[in-house]
Amino acid sequence: MNMLGLKINNTEVEATDGRSFERLNPISGEVASTVAAASVEDARQAANAAAKAFPAWAATGPGQRRKLLLAAADRLQEKASEFVAAMAAETGATAGWAMFNVGLAADMLREAASLTTQIAGEVIPSNRPGSLAMAIRQPAGVVLSIAPWNAPVILGVRSLATPLACGNTVVMKTSEICPRTHRLIVDALHEAGLPEGVLNAVSNAPEDAGGIVEALIAHPAVRRVNFTGSTRVGRIIAETAGRHLKPALLELGGKAPFVVLDDADIEQAVAAAAFGAFMNQGQICMSTERIVVDDKIADTFVEALAAKVKTLKAGDPRKGNTPLGSVVDARAAQRIDALVRDALSKGAVLAAGGDVNGTIVDATLLDRVTPSMRIYGEESFGPVVSVVRVGSIDEAVRVANDTEYGLSSAVFGRDVNRAMAVAKRIESGICHINGPTVHDEAQMPFGGVKDSGYGRFGGKAGIAEFTELRWITIQDGPVHYPI
Repeated sequence: MNMLGLKINNTEVEATDGRSFERLNPISGEVASTVAAASVEDARQAANAAAKAFPAWAATGPGQRRKLLLAAADRLQEKASEFVAAMAAETGATAGWAMFNVGLAADMLREAASLTTQIAGEVIPSNRPGSLAMAIRQPAGVVLSIAPWNAPVILGVRSLATPLACGNTVVMKTSEICPRTHRLIVDALHEAGLPEGVLNAVSNAPEDAGGIVEALIAHPAVRRVNFTGSTRVGRIIAETAGRHLKPALLELGGKAPFVVLDDADIEQAVAAAAFGAFMNQGQICMSTERIVVDDKIADTFVEALAAKVKTLKAGDPRKGNTPLGSVVDARAAQRIDALVRDALSKGAVLAAGGDVNGTIVDATLLDRVTPSMRIYGEESFGPVVSVVRVGSIDEAVRVANDTEYGLSSAVFGRDVNRAMAVAKRIESGICHINGPTVHDEAQMPFGGVKDSGYGRFGGKAGIAEFTELRWITIQDGPVHYPI
């Protein structure tokens, strides 16, 4: 397999010291990708290239930026089969998940293209006679984008589409787990005609990640940082960005609650819960982790959900004959299994699943989970969902909020006004009434609260994150000054 280099100034180059690293297939252990391992100096050169390209790209008209982003969306979709192969090899993802990634990511590029003419300011009335006061949004500079492996095309594109639309240049630090997948995104944008240096890609060996990220955040041209990943790493990013006074947009972990009220449509709630819990083997930041269900309907709901879960078989995604694929690596499978075993040892009931074979983990449903169990509070990031039974709406809200995370959530109930009242009390950046916790649209303000991070991707919220708001005045006429 050909080695992937770094992408600096639209040119593929080796790491300066010739180092590389390998990403292995999580199921077979075969080499999935061989990739250049950047040094700190390589990372600085990528930021230098982005800094050099910034003035011209910032001055490029919205029509031209829109044209390039629309072309990139088309190129991305033309590479669909390459994305399917890369995601299966690097992360064990199913073809269905890969195609969903490509479709939504293309939509994100098209939505970003539409934003180029929406980067608006305003005229503000001034108390000073003859003064025209304006608030103007301008590109911030070089943006560092760091995206994860679990939804690699969606989150990779999200990390750079709006920054580019706003006139920023970008250095993308590709994931060590899916470097080939992330490079396909960069290639699509370059093939669409993105000018030299506007988008650069740096890959690194896992052990070098800390040094590479710190060097990029410290680079004087980098003015924004956006990171999607674990809360543990997000804290490190936030601390580093804070030391250098660089604004950071962080979308981190989750423990999404799915509240089932006593008047819920059981069939619809089961379908949404299964999708939210097990899509991409539960390896989504929005994945349904805790189902908080009213005691009055709990037995009926659990019985119906268990029947559904038993149909969700996991297998090798390269064979294409199962709805679920592999988890990302053996360590993840072992961690998920340990959480399940701990819960069972403390009184949880295994309603479905529970088997682990290498990195193939069955869809698993645990009933009667309590706070004494690790899985009650820890993010599983795998194909396992817990049922917590409650006796009232107030208890349901308390349990839903009994977590340090606050990204996505859901409430099911036929009385929409009552469900809305519950939704307003849930501490999360996102809440869906009668819909799954896993839901994303390019134009929506996406992000969390508490330990799920801060800032918002998507639509006009994204414009605010990746531009500087400046106050500019034009003053006319004679002015009397006191000195």
